[in-house]
Amino acid sequence: MMKQLLSPTLLLLIFFLLCATTSGQSSAPATAPSGPTTVSGQSSPPAPATSGPSGPPDIISVLQKASKFTTFIGLLKSSQVDVLINTQLKKSNQGFTVFAPTDSAFSDLKTGTLNSFTDQQKAELTKFHVIPSFLTISQFQTVSNPIHTQAGENTVEFPLNVIGNGTHVNMTTGLVNTTVDSTVYSDGQLAVYEIPQVLLSQGILSPQAPAPAPLAPKPKKAAPLNALAPTRSTTVSVDSSDATCLPHYAPTVVSIGVAVLAAMSLSL
Repeated sequence: MMKQLLSPTLLLLIFFLLCATTSGQSSAPATAPSGPTTVSGQSSPPAPATSGPSGPPDIISVLQKASKFTTFIGLLKSSQVDVLINTQLKKSNQGFTVFAPTDSAFSDLKTGTLNSFTDQQKAELTKFHVIPSFLTISQFQTVSNPIHTQAGENTVEFPLNVIGNGTHVNMTTGLVNTTVDSTVYSDGQLAVYEIPQVLLSQGILSPQAPAPAPLAPKPKKAAPLNALAPTRSTTVSVDSSDATCLPHYAPTVVSIGVAVLAAMSLSL
């Protein structure tokens, strides 16, 4: 009798438990997949972020990151050589090689040297540290000396000889002998090398004076009035010519004189 009563009760209890479990599962929100899924249903990892193409380097930014070229940065800006370099890097594939003296290198100059330079001398000094082509350390072993710098092609006033030997690079200007200490920056278009001395040349210390303007032609002096009168030699020559004519007329004059005298004697 007890087994017959428990069986319906047990069945109802099981039924209610099943209904509660089903309703709980249907009310739970579905979770979104963590990433895009592939055909097999597995989520794929997120794609890495891509950066845009980098622009040409900026010479001032490159030197500022090194934090020891403050004086040279000032010279680049005052002479506008930085504008020249950055403009050419943006417009064309023309490369540049820059030898950057450190602040200590400028401090080693004779006191007052830089301040005594004119603006033209400072511009020539800055350009003398710039080569209008990209050169790697290894290329200094085969480069043709003397090298033409941005200061011009006058290698007599601005001589720069660079000799490479493996990773060691020697430099000379005739007045300064130094070396390349390290590579500050190199990207295939712009190369910046640290040097411990300032490059000086005869063209910087003794700039050529500009050619003087041509002098105006002197006005011609007016001829004096007496210059138009005949000279004494001319008068003499005229008189002498007349004298040579007298012997030609002399016989005629004498004949007339004799005839006159004869007529007068007859009349007497």
